[in-house]
Amino acid sequence: MISPDDAMVKIGSAGKGFFHTTVRVVDEKGNETAPGEPGELLVQGPHVMKGYWNNPEATAETIRNGWLYTGDIALREEEGFITIHERVKDMIISGGENVYPAELENVITAHPGVADVAVIGQDSERWGESPFAVVVRKDENLTETEIMAHCDGKLARFKQPKGVTFIDEIPRNPTGKPLKRLLRDQFPGPAPE
Repeated sequence: MISPDDAMVKIGSAGKGFFHTTVRVVDEKGNETAPGEPGELLVQGPHVMKGYWNNPEATAETIRNGWLYTGDIALREEEGFITIHERVKDMIISGGENVYPAELENVITAHPGVADVAVIGQDSERWGESPFAVVVRKDENLTETEIMAHCDGKLARFKQPKGVTFIDEIPRNPTGKPLKRLLRDQFPGPAPE
């Protein structure tokens, strides 16, 4: 929860755990992440759900050792403020390394010829998954080569997109989040090697 005063200073933050709520940000092994390091957001408290109705498998996957695994990738600041970054299912695992699409999207969006972008994972025989950028052009002359060159040196090699495609509009849900499931269906790959 975030107060109106904090919301003006911590723009984009979801706030801190509220009354009778404990929140943690953990890595894949369940260890608390350092401030500013991404991990999955866990929530615990007496008001957190007990489970899914008639679905013990989903309950066991979501609630472990009394913690609700939200499926959100989040960052925790030193003061305890939590910023939700993206969904765990949108994370790309390339060659055993975690690739957060939002990081690539921020780099690509900084290109003056880009109006919008969503990064998805595509199957890769070599890497398991590879990043693939779906871009809406601001400049109609923008090419895949220019996007790739723009990313070079700004991202680690394993994080750079292996391919780029251009579309007229990124599909979004009513809250404005990209519908990456639809993009994965539309551009299933395999990823260029």
